[in-house]
Amino acid sequence: MRVKGQIRAPTIALVRAELRRQSISLLKIRKKPPPWFGGIRKKIRSTDIAVFSRQLATMMSAGVPLVQAFDIIGHGHDNPRMQDLVLAIKTDIESGTSLTEALRKHPRYFDELVCNLVAAGEQAGVLDLLLDKIATYKEQTESIKGKIKKALVYPVAVILVAILVTAAIMLFVIPQFEALFTSFGADLPAFTRLVIGISDLMRQWW
Repeated sequence: MRVKGQIRAPTIALVRAELRRQSISLLKIRKKPPPWFGGIRKKIRSTDIAVFSRQLATMMSAGVPLVQAFDIIGHGHDNPRMQDLVLAIKTDIESGTSLTEALRKHPRYFDELVCNLVAAGEQAGVLDLLLDKIATYKEQTESIKGKIKKALVYPVAVILVAILVTAAIMLFVIPQFEALFTSFGADLPAFTRLVIGISDLMRQWW
């Protein structure tokens, strides 16, 4: 029976290997082109790594084999970049690489702290517990970052408004006062001359 379908993998060679493992004879294979619209792939965020760690910890606690857990998580994720990452790690593990070494190949997403905790979990046989702690750590870190960003929104907005108001005064209001003071013919204080000089400089360059 001839069938047609799709499978996600980092390389075409891995697709061939997976099909051979499933005893499927390959007739033709080609890389799927990106869609014309909506082809921008989402970045892998720290929250994605936290969810991945939590899912992996839950599956290992339930007795799901490591490779099978990676397969389920990889094919079930809605972010194509995250799918590629998880399946790449799965491929390394299937080739005999430890989980720690597989994660170290992706330092952008798994820092030294995470890799060291995973290594300790593998050696002590409590990998599921440490993965759960990693997920909690990632979630708390993201929560703190979110609070800091929210706390910075108001002062940044105030500073931007102050800059815009000051620029408007220097470009439009001060020149009017300068013409008024000049018509008086009186000597201006040093600070007033400084402000007028700054206004002239801004109008000259802007």
